[in-house]
Amino acid sequence: MAYRARRVKRGSGPEHRIQNDIIAMLNLNRCSVYRINVGKVRTPDGRYFSTGAPNGMPDLFGFRWIDRRIFFIEVKSPAGRIRPDQMAFHQDLMHLHVIHGIARSIDDARKIVNEGLIGYGYPDTKKKAWL
Repeated sequence: MAYRARRVKRGSGPEHRIQNDIIAMLNLNRCSVYRINVGKVRTPDGRYFSTGAPNGMPDLFGFRWIDRRIFFIEVKSPAGRIRPDQMAFHQDLMHLHVIHGIARSIDDARKIVNEGLIGYGYPDTKKKAWL
């Protein structure tokens, strides 16, 4: 008798939990926040479906109700690293002076949005090569 390998159910990872907490916190703090699903998925009939969002786009975007300024938040676990396509998207946002940053906790996200920080948490923000 052949046995199939048992599938292990995985719970939501730390990044996903942080993301959900950030969405809840920002919604309570007079912001509208939306989650972006990026990537390709294979449909049951074998075709690939692309979400349409560009590679490297941060996980969350939204706007502050008070001044209607848009923001982008890349959610990372404490040990998470930035991919090259995420760095490229970050540099585009730096050129446009858009509020964005990496949030490894709810406090990071609150700081990015409330203080209007541009490039918070990215490794190259001190070089100012985008000016």
